[in-house]
Amino acid sequence: MNLKDGVKTADNNVSSETRKLGEFVRDKSKSLVDRLECYEDIINLEIGDTGLNRARTLEREFDIRQLFVKYEGDNPTGTQKDRIAFSQIYDALRRKFDTVSLATCGNYGVAVALAAELAGMNCKIFIPESYHTDRITEMEALQAQIIRLPGNYEEVVTRSSQLAIENKWYDANPGGSNTSLQISAYSHIAREIYDDLGDAPKYCAVPVSNGTLLAGIFRGFVNLYKRGKTSRIPKMIAASSTHKNPIVESFIHGLSHCRDLKPENIKETKYNEPLINWHSFDGEEAIYALLESDGAAFNISDKKMKDMSTLLSKKEGLRILPASTAGLIALLEMNKEQNFEPDRYVAILTAKN
Repeated sequence: MNLKDGVKTADNNVSSETRKLGEFVRDKSKSLVDRLECYEDIINLEIGDTGLNRARTLEREFDIRQLFVKYEGDNPTGTQKDRIAFSQIYDALRRKFDTVSLATCGNYGVAVALAAELAGMNCKIFIPESYHTDRITEMEALQAQIIRLPGNYEEVVTRSSQLAIENKWYDANPGGSNTSLQISAYSHIAREIYDDLGDAPKYCAVPVSNGTLLAGIFRGFVNLYKRGKTSRIPKMIAASSTHKNPIVESFIHGLSHCRDLKPENIKETKYNEPLINWHSFDGEEAIYALLESDGAAFNISDKKMKDMSTLLSKKEGLRILPASTAGLIALLEMNKEQNFEPDRYVAILTAKN
């Protein structure tokens, strides 16, 4: 199975200053406090503060006012996954782990491999043996060890987490003990949006797979609202591949919990793979965010994602992975149905193409 979970092979570039800091972090003769401080400097230099830009061409094309897109492709490995990867490696370093492990289909593996390489930490990446991704080359170049296991992605996550416990590795998989840390890392996206807009948008649209990203952004806005920084919490919009994501399907069917799908009904394509699964590891948190924010969920077809990716390239000059456009498509479809009043609307674009 040749999957395109990935952005096309990236340079995974970081600054020369970051490389020098990485040399210090890897030097175990230095004190842990100083090494942690340097790794925190790496995070501040490289991660987040991604662009939030007003999409004026799309505003005219789709008759919507004040549409903003937040482009997570500005992160070093080209996706939002760098946020949780670097946050967890910092935590692993602080807790004196020497090995980190996870299961992946592509993007997340590269993010953790880069974060681990800068910290001088061993990285073991588990990939379903029937899956293939161009990003394996990048993981190996970053000194990660690739381990193939039988089964689908969800099964490999479970098995790799078991191996982490048995071998006393740091488990960076979704849905485990580090869920709160991952959600906290993604909550910074809300703070960045607030910093740029001065308030929360009316809607915030997010592509969903495991649900961690949407849950984290919602949590960030809730914290800002409780602190009196924003006048409101945005309504969250979840979007994923048609009938292939349990968060979207559960919400559409009026459930207050995330119900698994039948694995045999999930079919991957080169466009939908980053979004689909039969079990969303942080689905409960995502459903909660949708319900609490009076949000909405949408199924988006491969064709719509492919067409939007092409349109963004032509109209806005952005090379976006098709699956990363799902939230934007859902937001525009809501506007077509409801004719939004002038306000501020934000769509998260999670990865470059």
